[in-house]
Amino acid sequence: MTALRVALIGCGAIGTSVLELLKGDTALAVAAIVVPEEGVAAAQKLVPGVPVSSSVPAMGIDLVVETAGHAAIEEHVLPALARGTPCIVASVGALSAAGLAERLEAAAIAGRTQVQLIAGAIGAIDALSAARIGGLDSVRYTGRKPPRAWKGTPAEQGRNLDALTQETVIFEGSAREAAQLYPKNANVAATVSLAGLGLDRTLVRLIADPAIADNVHTVEAEGAFGSFELTMRNKPLAANPKTSALTVYSAVRALRNRAAALAI
Repeated sequence: MTALRVALIGCGAIGTSVLELLKGDTALAVAAIVVPEEGVAAAQKLVPGVPVSSSVPAMGIDLVVETAGHAAIEEHVLPALARGTPCIVASVGALSAAGLAERLEAAAIAGRTQVQLIAGAIGAIDALSAARIGGLDSVRYTGRKPPRAWKGTPAEQGRNLDALTQETVIFEGSAREAAQLYPKNANVAATVSLAGLGLDRTLVRLIADPAIADNVHTVEAEGAFGSFELTMRNKPLAANPKTSALTVYSAVRALRNRAAALAI
């Protein structure tokens, strides 16, 4: 079977981890790496032998996977979809921007293809999506991470994260607000909301907890189907504590499912 030719957008913590896990995979071939113009030289050193450019090649690509954020979706994913190339999006939190989810859908329809949003660091997305069909009443997501994972975010306003001695709620509100204020931390909130009640009806609580070392995600849902509560304790990605390592595995799983004869 001919390997699927993949264009990887982004060569940061998630992108480089994806590359590492795909080494030796005969069903998938990384045919191009896409980074901003100023990052091309550095990426070429990281991945010798793989073409690196500042745009997705118009030809010779079977699948695009994005790991680089909102700007990459605008610049690269939307045009690729319109050309008919299927895409996998890891930066689901970017879809909290007004109209972006609708634009992705419209581009995929125009190109007669599909854009897939990965589950990332959370499980039970299939159950939540199924429950929505029967009727959901409420969905709440709680994200609990070590204080260092919230550095460089609004959580630092008015508090010293290094000095916290007990768990501290740093945000309560809608998934849309959470994803906009904490774009590098709230991909899970956006994913949960898009699978369930939407960005404005999904309740989110974010907590900085000095007593933990893992990223802890909890989803609670109730509706006509019954109810469920799921808690996951994920190890953070070594290169970026804001991201759970499971996000990388989720992206690789989505890629492998595209190439597999039998997919779960």
